Amino acid sequence: MFDLFSGLDVWVGISLVLALAFVLTFEFINGFHDTANAVATVIYTKAMPPHLAVMFSGIFNFLGVLFGGVGVAYAIVHLLPVDLLINVNTGHGLAMVFSLLAAAITWNLGTWYFGIPASSSHTLIGSILGVGLTNSLITGIPLSEGVNWQKVIDIGLSLIASPIAGFVLAGAILIGLKRWRPRSKMHKTPEQRREIDSKKHPPFWNRLMLVISAMGMSFVHGSNDGQKGIGLIMLVLIGIVPGKFVLDLTSTTYQIERTRDAAIHLGQFYERQSSVLKEYLDYTTGNRDLPEEFSCETRLTIPTLNALLSNLNGVTDYRAMTVDQRTQVRRYLLCLDDSAKKISKLPVLEGRDVEDLNRLRKDLTSTTEYAPYWVIIAVALALGIGTMVGWKRVVLTVGEKIGRQGMTYAQGVSAQFTAVIAIGAANIYSLPVSTTHVLSSGVAGTMIANRSGLQGGTVRNILLAWVLTLPASMLLSAALFWLSNQFIG
Repeated sequence: MFDLFSGLDVWVGISLVLALAFVLTFEFINGFHDTANAVATVIYTKAMPPHLAVMFSGIFNFLGVLFGGVGVAYAIVHLLPVDLLINVNTGHGLAMVFSLLAAAITWNLGTWYFGIPASSSHTLIGSILGVGLTNSLITGIPLSEGVNWQKVIDIGLSLIASPIAGFVLAGAILIGLKRWRPRSKMHKTPEQRREIDSKKHPPFWNRLMLVISAMGMSFVHGSNDGQKGIGLIMLVLIGIVPGKFVLDLTSTTYQIERTRDAAIHLGQFYERQSSVLKEYLDYTTGNRDLPEEFSCETRLTIPTLNALLSNLNGVTDYRAMTVDQRTQVRRYLLCLDDSAKKISKLPVLEGRDVEDLNRLRKDLTSTTEYAPYWVIIAVALALGIGTMVGWKRVVLTVGEKIGRQGMTYAQGVSAQFTAVIAIGAANIYSLPVSTTHVLSSGVAGTMIANRSGLQGGTVRNILLAWVLTLPASMLLSAALFWLSNQFIG
């Protein structure tokens, strides 16, 4: 870990430390801001004592980060074209990083203070978009190239679809439970159970399901939201010290050869498919040099492949390459992956061909989409510790202020299992989603299904936070980035 500071200017090193501290602060705040949702129902229904619930939630969040992979992390990283961070000078790179982090932290703290279940995911994504678009305006880059719009669309759809799915599925589960066991005590609120049986805890099986679903939700939250922190740190590292992180310098000879073999097989794939891909790929420029100003164009896939293979020829250790060579290899790999993704969606390819192409893409990016173990541990600790503080405000909102009546045990189980399913599915497809949105929508869905009604004021505040979070964080990060650029010139 500490060798990342070797060779750095003192001020760049200090800035790197501050940037990493900002990311971990964001993840710590995310812990008590978002993760309160994971324990809200289990605490409100008194299935677990509060401090025990948040402790176990912190542990399961920690485990979720450790075993969650990096798919969601790089979905966040790829919101910005990587060239954007590699090509800007260090001052602009630092300004971008600090602006987006400061905006995200400010909005998260504000919504937490007022007990509003706003989305850290929306905050982070909005901050990144604000910085990317402002950079386009400052540098004269077309807005179409300021951010990765295809990735923005993919993530945007997942953020919109997940709360809708949460609302519908949680309501459906509750209706099913009511039809299965209409007179069960699981349909009582904690207050009603206390009045009837003078007991404050849920019935055993309800309690068990509440605890299991809460810990499951903590795990998937860690694996999804924790990866956002990992992605942020990789964004910082690639932006400030690209020479050490554009490629995984710990890659073995076998891993490098697998990348090279994937490129060779990709070229062979395109040759086999030349009859159907000739309208999309330029097969006549295969042996020519790429333009001096490299830009990722699908039609130049063949010469890009040749350039990559030329750069990797004889390489057994990435550390033996110069910084410029490693940077160029990363550009080629990401460009080829992006082109292959576009080609895989063409109707001219058969299903088996698409599967082959996707497997080659995975091998191609195996040494670019990674995270050092110390990054994963640091984020896991920040998120896990953050989980254990500051949870009370959001718990009260989720438990009592969404519906006109308190939450029943069955509603808690329905909402939590829905969140586990939705977030778990998003993890499989490497899509960031909002834990807050999914759970709050699930609770609202159960309130409607239970005919409990919704509290207009709270729902209005939540909806306003949801609607305003993205544009507000975009404007905030854009303003901070613009101001910082005035100082650095």
